[in-house]
Amino acid sequence: MSILGAIVRFIVAAIVLLLVSWIVPGFSVHGFGSALLLALVIALLGWVVESIFGKRVSPFGRGIVGFLVSALVIWLSQYIVNDVSASILGALLAALVIGIIDIFVPTPFDAAKKHK
Repeated sequence: MSILGAIVRFIVAAIVLLLVSWIVPGFSVHGFGSALLLALVIALLGWVVESIFGKRVSPFGRGIVGFLVSALVIWLSQYIVNDVSASILGALLAALVIGIIDIFVPTPFDAAKKHK
C-alpha cells in the first residue's frame, strides 16, 4: 500500500468513525482530529492484538471473537484518545456498525485481512 493510499484509508476511517459517533448512542467522537487519531489507535491496537494472539483473535477477523475484540479495542481506545467516549454497549454497537460499513467501504480496520 502506498503512503497516499494509507492516508486516504485513515481519512475514510475517520469519517466512518464520525458517522458511527452520530448514529450510535454511547459512542462519541468530538472532532475530525480525534476521529483521525482514533482510527490510528484502533488500527495499532488491532495490530498488537493480532501480533500477540494470532489471526483467530484479531479484531479484523470475522465471527463473534473478532467482533468482541473489536468492541474491546474501541472501548480501550477511549482511554488513549482525548474527546472520545464509549460505554460498553456503545462500543459493541460501534463495532457492529463499523463491521457493516467495512463490508462496503475499505478502511484500515479491514486492510490487514485483505493483504495477508
